[in-house]
Amino acid sequence: WDAGFLVQDAILAVLMACVGYQLYTMHPYATVARAQGMTADEDRSEVQFSLLIANVRVTNRDAQPLRELIATHHPDLILTLETDAWWEAELEDLEQTHPHVVKHVLGNAYGMMLHARLPLVDPEVRFLVEDDVPSIHTQVELPSGVRFDLHQMHPRPPHPMRKPNTTERDAELLILGQQLGAHERPSVVAGDLNDVSWSYTTTLFQKTSGLLDPRIGRGLYNTFHAEYPFFRYPLDHMFHTKHFKLVDIQRLPYIGSDHFPVLVTLQYEDGAPTE
Repeated sequence: WDAGFLVQDAILAVLMACVGYQLYTMHPYATVARAQGMTADEDRSEVQFSLLIANVRVTNRDAQPLRELIATHHPDLILTLETDAWWEAELEDLEQTHPHVVKHVLGNAYGMMLHARLPLVDPEVRFLVEDDVPSIHTQVELPSGVRFDLHQMHPRPPHPMRKPNTTERDAELLILGQQLGAHERPSVVAGDLNDVSWSYTTTLFQKTSGLLDPRIGRGLYNTFHAEYPFFRYPLDHMFHTKHFKLVDIQRLPYIGSDHFPVLVTLQYEDGAPTE
């Protein structure tokens, strides 16, 4: 009997230690923690841009909720993920307001499109690790003439039955992280990274790239799973270099996908890296 209580106490202690470790790992995202990225002090529209990240879910066949969000918020950049030929056709009219387009639509849930109101410079689609998992890379020109690098990512996640390891996903993030760390140009990375922001891989990506997470000190902004209120965590991310300050970040309403969209507004400032 005493031995049984001893085992129960040991299990409880281990569980409490695990919970404590997880809380310690996630505490930087509490609003009482220090923010990692700076907040913009003044509104300067000529160096601002808004970016909408939306994993639409390849099986979702209702584009109207996403259209309504775009009409409401008027984002400068629209990043859509899991887009196939159906979604390409449904969102074709976005080119009237966002004429600069890069897309690589696929039926395997790794298609992606970028619609931009701002000019894109030298856009290209790359395959960093796997031949059927694209990423979009381009420069974006702000109204002031300042340019920054934008990288749209959606690496393949692990699958408990088909491919339980994370080698390809980790490699894609770290390859990009090393490339970004090798230069000091203003840069933004956005997309569904299929990893939580406090994981070892994403933390290492931040260290190698030098990019900041605007959610640290401001909240988790859980985006997945949109249909299960008690089972959610942040999979859709946006990281930026020290050249930018945060104007606003918000998780947007349900659009029929298993992900919530995210809308982020950043402002480029010459003095931000020094500050």
